[in-house]
Amino acid sequence: MRFLTEALDRWRALDSRVRLWAGYGLIALLAIAILWSALAERTAALERKRAAREAVLKELLPLKVAYRTAKQSADMLAGRMASLRPDDSPARVIEEIGIKGKGLKIAPLKGEERRGIIEDAAEVRIEGLTLNEALNLVYRLEKGSRPLAVKKANLRVRFDDPSRCDLILSLALLKPAAGQAK
Repeated sequence: MRFLTEALDRWRALDSRVRLWAGYGLIALLAIAILWSALAERTAALERKRAAREAVLKELLPLKVAYRTAKQSADMLAGRMASLRPDDSPARVIEEIGIKGKGLKIAPLKGEERRGIIEDAAEVRIEGLTLNEALNLVYRLEKGSRPLAVKKANLRVRFDDPSRCDLILSLALLKPAAGQAK
């Protein structure tokens, strides 16, 4: 308490002009302190906002990659679906590829309808292929211009000629349903 009374006595003992300038200085210091406090609060709020956005960005980046991969796959399938002709069938696709063994048998199977896509299914038996021809055939079927799915594949080596094999494939040519056609 004594310190406060001494400070007030000294303040009153000062010249009025010095007291005025000291008051202005005190006002300026208080204004600077208030501005500093407001800026520090704003900076802290912006820092919290930045941290929250970085967390959201970390969650969204893997989703962005997954979306682009799915979109690329869907666009590729849409392009392959657009290249279909009305008379396309698994047998015709196999003939266009041009790999033939000693015997080629194509038996139609019952297709299914899934989410606006009709499967034109067939079982293909090719005898007397080399392993290279069999791999090339499966690769061309999967990566060809037509949307053809290999549902099941069975590769058997021949006993009479081990360099040859028999290939049995269950194929499904994917066609848009009547209501889904563009």
